[in-house]
Amino acid sequence: MNTFYIDLHVHIGRTIYGDPVKITASDQLTLTNIIHECSERKGIDMVGVIDSHVPDVQAEIQQLLDHGEAIELGEGGIQYKSTTLILGSEIEIYDTNCHGPLHVLCYFPTLERMQQFTVWLSNHMKNITLSTQRFYGEAIDLQKKVQELEGLFVPAHMFTPFKSLYGKGVQYRLAEVLNPALIDAVELGLSADTKMADCLSELHEFTFLTNSDAHSIPKIAREYQQICIEKATFKELKRALRNQGDRRVVANYGLNPRLGKYFQTTCANCFHPVYRGESCKECGSKQYIKGVSERIHELQDTNTFPTNRPPYISQVPLEFLPYLGPKTLRKLLNEFGTEMNVIHNVTREDLLEIVPPSLADRILANRNGELSIKAGGGGRYGSLSKET
Repeated sequence: MNTFYIDLHVHIGRTIYGDPVKITASDQLTLTNIIHECSERKGIDMVGVIDSHVPDVQAEIQQLLDHGEAIELGEGGIQYKSTTLILGSEIEIYDTNCHGPLHVLCYFPTLERMQQFTVWLSNHMKNITLSTQRFYGEAIDLQKKVQELEGLFVPAHMFTPFKSLYGKGVQYRLAEVLNPALIDAVELGLSADTKMADCLSELHEFTFLTNSDAHSIPKIAREYQQICIEKATFKELKRALRNQGDRRVVANYGLNPRLGKYFQTTCANCFHPVYRGESCKECGSKQYIKGVSERIHELQDTNTFPTNRPPYISQVPLEFLPYLGPKTLRKLLNEFGTEMNVIHNVTREDLLEIVPPSLADRILANRNGELSIKAGGGGRYGSLSKET
């Protein structure tokens, strides 16, 4: 068995022709730029691009295959240099059973399967050329179609206040909207970690994913996981999510939930932290945005947690670290290859050849989840202390 770093939630900003896909994403987020960044700089072995249902994105994939720059693997996935591309689609569900919209991720093993999904999805969606569009139909029908096409079905960022399973979609339990038997894993989102999610007993049976939901190149791998599989293919990924054989998620690497922009409950007007039911002490408003921590507290039904969970290790990308600018990052990557190598492997002694002691210590503190944090909320990210 081998271990691989994977991030399964990266958006496309623009097609190869310059047309928008994810409106709020960077123009630099083209498919080719994503897989090049993962292979050459980030050190991400497997990346899920979740706007692959768009026909022009598929055209760019086909062009890479035709030119011999990428190859389609026999067990699923598309290999570009040292990175395997997993084809995915993020979809918004708001059916008759939903209390509000929720987002899900659907992944498929081959370009042909994704193209078949696009044809089917075109009959249930107004604009197939854009990201995260509304699905007109029942959630369980979508789940069944994903299963029919040998895909994977994953609820996305499942606790965030807007457009998520527990944030809006259901009142108490996921079975209000989805068939639990047709869920392959669940995505925690930036404002939750393993310990928080395991407060819900119905989640104990699922593998947890920590993905970046990247809207720009630098945000790729702000959250990711390490998995143990034989090789970086779609079928091996499916086995890992289902804990088949010795395949499994080894570790989840994610932001400390306090860094997430929806961790704490805040005033909807000025974003000052508030307690639900109380007026904001700063501006007097009674409107609030419920934080993930409060929502999980409402849903909690157990104090008994699974003993076989992989560790959740709090980290941030190198670009998040105070006093680590673009020039220093380039020096580190030129010397040590990839960001994954710097974050996980490079010794303090070797770091000191490139950066001052204070920054070397901050990189090691990040590796060990020891950075000091000010909590975020209301759509604003938390922040790192400038002290080591």
